[in-house]
Amino acid sequence: MLRAPRGRSGATFLKLAFAARTMAGEPTVSLSELRSLLASGRARLIDVRSREEAAAGTIPGALNIPVSELESALQMEPAAFKALYSAEKPKLEEENLIFFCQMGKRGLQATQLAQGLGYKGARNYEGAYREWFQKEG
Repeated sequence: MLRAPRGRSGATFLKLAFAARTMAGEPTVSLSELRSLLASGRARLIDVRSREEAAAGTIPGALNIPVSELESALQMEPAAFKALYSAEKPKLEEENLIFFCQMGKRGLQATQLAQGLGYKGARNYEGAYREWFQKEG
């Protein structure tokens, strides 16, 4: 867990840590930004939790691809992807390809994986399903 150095407030430290992580190539999306993107139809959500977790509740419109399957899924031919997931495969240039999990760790892992495969618009909903459920559920 991050701890604030002496003499610096915890809130300031966390803001700096968040900014450093975002600048390090791990783009995130906040709840308010996610709401806006969803309202305008400009977000593609991928729930990387297990099928059981997603079946218990997910963000409306999210496609469930467990993180354990994500690398192979994103490398499939579009027709195979559609046959397996009943959805169009994301395009490499797709903006706002947003991954989320229960608490943030798997979503970040998925975002990094997608970026490594060339998905330039891959982002992590850092608040994850836990925040969504608490505030929207």
